[in-house]
Amino acid sequence: MGNRESGRGKGSSIAAFARNCVLCLCGWIFATHIGAQTPDDSRIPVLDARPALEISLLTIGPGAIFWERFGHNAIVVRDATAGTAIAYNYGIFDFEQEDFLVNFARGNMRYRIAADDLDDDIEMYREESRSITEQRLDMSQDEARALRDFLIWNTRPENVFYRYDYFLANCSTRVRDALDKAVGGAIQRGTEGRSRGYTYRMDSLRLVAAEPLLMLGIDLGLGPYADQRIDFWEESFVPAVFADALHEVRTSDGKPLVGAETKIATGTVEEPPQLPPDFRVAFLVIGLAIGALVLWLASLRSAAARVPLAIFATVFELFCGVGAVVLLFLWLGTAHQSAWRNENLLLLSPLCFLLVPAAASCARARPRIGRFSVRVAWIVAMLAAFALFSKILPWFVQANLRWILLFLPIHLALAMAAMRAERRASHRR
Repeated sequence: MGNRESGRGKGSSIAAFARNCVLCLCGWIFATHIGAQTPDDSRIPVLDARPALEISLLTIGPGAIFWERFGHNAIVVRDATAGTAIAYNYGIFDFEQEDFLVNFARGNMRYRIAADDLDDDIEMYREESRSITEQRLDMSQDEARALRDFLIWNTRPENVFYRYDYFLANCSTRVRDALDKAVGGAIQRGTEGRSRGYTYRMDSLRLVAAEPLLMLGIDLGLGPYADQRIDFWEESFVPAVFADALHEVRTSDGKPLVGAETKIATGTVEEPPQLPPDFRVAFLVIGLAIGALVLWLASLRSAAARVPLAIFATVFELFCGVGAVVLLFLWLGTAHQSAWRNENLLLLSPLCFLLVPAAASCARARPRIGRFSVRVAWIVAMLAAFALFSKILPWFVQANLRWILLFLPIHLALAMAAMRAERRASHRR
């Protein structure tokens, strides 16, 4: 039995070996035949996975110089065919431009678009220690070509300039509008009507919070226009806000507009706070303290009290008078609509110029303060008091309570001091 099984096994092995040889020979013949009909790999066109044009939003964080505090942005066009990467930005201005300061004051500034090599721009912002973020936008090639062609048209000498407005037409809103047009209004649809309750004033003050004097000057100069609630479309005048808002934008087919985001550089300049500082309590304390000091000095009759009182009163009345002229000029003589109808004119009154001679005379043992000066001082104080009362009226919407809390106690104290000095003078007569 054993020998029979062994012979059967050897015959099976020989048959299997012969069958495998035949299969290998057939396979070799088939492969050779197919290979002869296959073209050389070098002739096969290799399709590039990348689109010919790529569009990105470049967002630059705040810089150290005061005009860089708002940040910046640009549109990046990468052309794989031409091998170029161009950054288009709308934030170019020139201090040496003819009548620059006059145009700046009157709100007729001319900014322009510039097209620069992306690597050069990134290197510049790195040297300024500013953060750099790039967002690749998911746009079709037709949309990308239309945007590129528009930007090239916009850089022509006859199209390069535009009239600048801090809130409505700045480097960020121009970028926003160009991108929105290219994607058929998707950005406006995705940002309009959504809001976090901010105003132009809130954004302006928080962005320059690192420059206290500049921040307070801006706050004094902005009128009620700056206190309207704005949605993300309007708030996109701030580059960082616009970049954040893009994450919620969807294309016509429902896909996110932002395809990818890359952090190119981390800046060393401190990022602005989310909310502006609240000075209401501090200003009230300062106003009450100065008012109390004015009344105390006015109650004394020594030269050591009269001279400081006269210096402070003169400087304060001059400041209020000059401030009123500046606010009136911004309202009546410029195109800065964000400064029109400034309710701080109830606190900084032109009438304060009439009080300067009386204030200066406080340095004398017998100050020249008559009934006219007293009446003017009380009118100024009552205007400041009305500014406080106006906060309950729907027609007065300006967010200037902090300034009222500062100026009202001082105006009241100076009016009371003038009245006391006039009574003393009348008793002597």
